[in-house]
Amino acid sequence: MKKLIALSIIALSPMMASAAGDAAAGQGKSLVCASCHGQDGKSMIPTYPNLAGQNAAYLEGALQAYRSQERTGYQAALMYGMAANLSDQDIADLAAYYSSK
Repeated sequence: MKKLIALSIIALSPMMASAAGDAAAGQGKSLVCASCHGQDGKSMIPTYPNLAGQNAAYLEGALQAYRSQERTGYQAALMYGMAANLSDQDIADLAAYYSSK
């Protein structure tokens, strides 16, 4: 039973982290993202993905993977520098903001 509870907590951790994001704070932090991903998270450049409406957990995972340079391929290297200085809270805030669009 203790193992089941521990596994449940671990499994729900990404969802709990997503809940900690502040969309209003994320909006303020999104200015640097806007140059490629658009003012409202909808990119005008076909090679850059839309962020608006994405799942918060997905966005958090992607930004964490860029920050640690674990995500590779296509234009991942462009994001390494963008994500390098983001804290876990910054990432949660940005994810909350874009997922709320």
